[in-house]
Amino acid sequence: MQSDNFLPYDGTVHLYGPIMEQAAADAYFERLMTTIAWQHDEAILFGRHIVTRRKVAWYGDQNYAYTYSRITRSAQVWTPELRALKHLVERQCGDTFNSCLLNLYHNGDEGMAWHSDDEKSLADQSSIASLSYGAERKFAFKHKHTQETLSLFLTPGSLLVMKEMTQTHWLHSLPKSKKVHGPRINLTFRTMKPAVSG
Repeated sequence: MQSDNFLPYDGTVHLYGPIMEQAAADAYFERLMTTIAWQHDEAILFGRHIVTRRKVAWYGDQNYAYTYSRITRSAQVWTPELRALKHLVERQCGDTFNSCLLNLYHNGDEGMAWHSDDEKSLADQSSIASLSYGAERKFAFKHKHTQETLSLFLTPGSLLVMKEMTQTHWLHSLPKSKKVHGPRINLTFRTMKPAVSG
């Protein structure tokens, strides 16, 4: 069930809560752990090549090239599980997506710093749907100008959708936590501009 807008202004975020039963969420978690072509994430920071403990994977309708943190990745072909989850998410939120960036956090020592998903290769003001599996994690927002912060917790099988001007005005992060000991998988369904296809 879609929530009211979580953000007080300058954007739209809907939390749908769990969109499947716990048993189904657990089964998808196990399949994603073993069938996804996980790789350690990379970034170029201050001229240095950084390899993170967190792992990522990039899938799509075409071999879209996606550049963030100054590293370019080419999308792989959808797995059956990812394609099924894409259709499920699209039915829930009414948007359509052509790609998915997956993140694997092994425990609470791994997180994501403040950032916006506003790369030029993404369709303008397009929705980003975030589907979570595994460990429950805190997810936070910070307004770029007022510095107001808000946070919520994402449970296994829960869906969060960021829409409209959210990426323009808000940063988001996945804070590290010593209280989290298990792994979490996050699927972020996106819409790439057609011109970016390889």
